[in-house]
Amino acid sequence: MTHHRLIPALPEEISFDFPDGAFARVREILKARRDFDIGSYKDKYMKRRIAIRVRATHAVSVDDYCELLARSDGEQELLLKGLTIHVSQFFRNRPAFEKLREAVFPALFARLRQEGREEVTIWSVGCASGEEPYSLAIILRDSFAEELKKFKVSLVATDIHEGILDVARKGVYGPERLQDIPDGVLDRWFTKVGEKFELAPPIREMVAFRRGDLFDPVSIIESDLILCRNVLIYFERSEQERILNGFALALRTGGVLVLGKAETLVGETRRRFTTLCPVERMYVKNRFSAY
Repeated sequence: MTHHRLIPALPEEISFDFPDGAFARVREILKARRDFDIGSYKDKYMKRRIAIRVRATHAVSVDDYCELLARSDGEQELLLKGLTIHVSQFFRNRPAFEKLREAVFPALFARLRQEGREEVTIWSVGCASGEEPYSLAIILRDSFAEELKKFKVSLVATDIHEGILDVARKGVYGPERLQDIPDGVLDRWFTKVGEKFELAPPIREMVAFRRGDLFDPVSIIESDLILCRNVLIYFERSEQERILNGFALALRTGGVLVLGKAETLVGETRRRFTTLCPVERMYVKNRFSAY
């Protein structure tokens, strides 16, 4: 079959000169077959990631690759995985997690007491293989055991890619994902299984994983704390603003939004939040936050 002939890889410049017609065809296939729309992402980023798969399959041309993609469920899965980057570690960017432990969580539980509420929702967006929400669960277990007895904590983690969510639910990780964990965490919450480490059930059971699309209103979760780190950078500015407005609607008054180090509020969303920690990109939803 011509789609897999061992021919020289396509030139590197295809990453940046991917034909618009072929790009539209890829978008059409992924939308129809996988309910995933690449139109909201930055074109340059998407074309570069698609071109990697074109070269990996040794397709003769981008049109040839589109034919392969249209008929191969396996290639659709591989492309989708390549387009939705899933690189993460436990306690990635440790200072952000320390800020959550030292300031955000204590203030959150204090607000629950003040408001007479018994439930709190934390939403990890673009959770990939689960390291971020599991890191939050570990903090809660280690530092807020008494609060967990008094309040019901719902820790929800979403990602667009169902396959990576299956990996997250298993909770088994290589040592490279555990390099930044605080002292004692490995011994308390992990069991060595061969060359990997399995997360203990009490931590895994705290996190509910589900597929979520940031552009689907059904996926929006009313929350007290939202972490969306290193996700916005892949979207066009207009889509970033749309997502941030969605978070403003999802957050309860006084709720906290945490972005990645390279991300910030854009457009009208700056008026909907007050900066809590500029270094760690943490923002509080304003009391009056009209559209």
